[in-house]
Amino acid sequence: MSPSSLSTAGVLLITVPTIAFGGVSLLTFLMRNVPGYLDNPVRRGLWRAGHAHAGVLVLFSLVAMLYVDQADLSAPLRTLVRALIVAAPILMPLGFFLSVVRPGDTKPSKLIWLTVAGGVCLAAGTLILGIGLI
Repeated sequence: MSPSSLSTAGVLLITVPTIAFGGVSLLTFLMRNVPGYLDNPVRRGLWRAGHAHAGVLVLFSLVAMLYVDQADLSAPLRTLVRALIVAAPILMPLGFFLSVVRPGDTKPSKLIWLTVAGGVCLAAGTLILGIGLI
C-alpha cells in the first residue's frame, strides 16, 4: 500500500470513534426522550440515515484504499480517486445532519444537497477506480 493510501486509511480510521460517538448520541436521544428527536420523524429519519451512511461509507472507503494502488491509473488520477471516495463519507452524513439541525425543522434545508454531492463523488470515484482495475 502506498504512503498516500496508508495516510488516507489512517485518517478514515480516526473518524470511526466519531461515528461511534454519534451512535451513542442517537441512543441517548432515544432513551432520554430528547425533544426534537423522537417527536420529529423527519429529523429522526435523516439523522439515522446520516449515522448509517457515515459508518458504511467509511468502511467502504477503507476497502477501496486497498484497490487504489492496484489500479492502472496515473498518480494524479489516483489522488483524485482517493479524494472523491473519501469525500462521500464526509459530505453525505453532513447533508443529512445539517439539513435538519434545529429541533423544529420539519423539512430538510438546502444543505440536503450535500448528500447529492457526496453521492456524485462516490459514483465518480468508484467508476474511475473500477475502470482502472479492469
